[in-house]
Amino acid sequence: MAETMARREMRLGKPVTAAAETIRSPDTIGAGIAIRDVVKKYGAFVAADRISLDIEPGEFITLLGPSGSGKTTLLNLLAGFQTIDGGQILVDGAPIQNVPTHRRGFGMVFQSYALFPNMTVAQNVGFPMRMARMDRATTDRRVAETLEMMRLSEHAAKLPAQMSGGQQQRVAIARAIVMRPRVVLMDEPLSALDRRLRESIQIEIRDLHQTIGSTILFVTHDQSEALTMSDRIAVMDAGHIVQVARPAEIYRRPQSRFVAGFVGESNLIDTQVVGRNGRMVTLRTPGGHIFEAESRNGVQGDKATVLVRPERIALHDGPVPCSLPATVTSALFLGELLRIEVVLDDGQTLLIRCPDIAARDLPPVGTRLHISWGAGESWVLS
Repeated sequence: MAETMARREMRLGKPVTAAAETIRSPDTIGAGIAIRDVVKKYGAFVAADRISLDIEPGEFITLLGPSGSGKTTLLNLLAGFQTIDGGQILVDGAPIQNVPTHRRGFGMVFQSYALFPNMTVAQNVGFPMRMARMDRATTDRRVAETLEMMRLSEHAAKLPAQMSGGQQQRVAIARAIVMRPRVVLMDEPLSALDRRLRESIQIEIRDLHQTIGSTILFVTHDQSEALTMSDRIAVMDAGHIVQVARPAEIYRRPQSRFVAGFVGESNLIDTQVVGRNGRMVTLRTPGGHIFEAESRNGVQGDKATVLVRPERIALHDGPVPCSLPATVTSALFLGELLRIEVVLDDGQTLLIRCPDIAARDLPPVGTRLHISWGAGESWVLS
């Protein structure tokens, strides 16, 4: 009974006593979230159009999509910053749409850091605990633990202005998790950072999630960020969730042309269907090249769009079985990768990415070569 009350108090954002805090174990931290037919309108514009999504306790799920797709709207509805116009949001089975933001007990990390400039790092991190009226000893201990976890202990006495952007973002994350909330919401928290720092903090956030066990809902428009960090990705477009799956599934087996084109670089080839054998489909390009590709549920009709990722295409100096000729139109050296564009004899352009190896020279524009890919390297879009 005591554990049930403590968990309910954390969910609703009520003050938690040290005694209640001690009975919470890591496997009970993350909350399950159920989003049911949620609608949000701004006049005639529908920002969230009957969105439904189940998030498992302790899951790291990313809302990924272009600007205007509805991902931040959905996060704001979950946080309580906006009111829903239809549907329901439940946390551990309890509806929260009528619970004020400060009573939901969620941790929040914003793109802008939102630190108090006149407070030290330790004071910023401890602020939620002081607002929750936690006792001084518990607050000091938890702040110290969290600063250590985020590698900020030596900066405890500094003001935000004395720190780099990456350090300030780590302070913002520390403040969001110091209460060990059951849900942490992150709204594009890394978009203001440079690439190297962003990649470093991605790893830190992923490791942090595995340590504290909170359910994390992360919003981004950066595909690599979503693929690197998530247990699952919900791809959004025009107020809808168009696919929810693990990162490898989203990348290798997208369900639509939109997902294939938005997540990663893609070669989308329009083909004619010439045969079917279970999940394998035989296809012909406009230039007459015949190849096989895998399909989730078979193909309806006599036409299909096939996805071949740039890194799945092999280069050959001359013809090999199942290859086709192509002409180099662009070749760039990217360090660890070569980025090569070719045009097929039927006029279709394909992008190829291959690792840089000592024996391979960057092919000059106009070079004739052959390319190929295997049946398992291509995917028929539904």
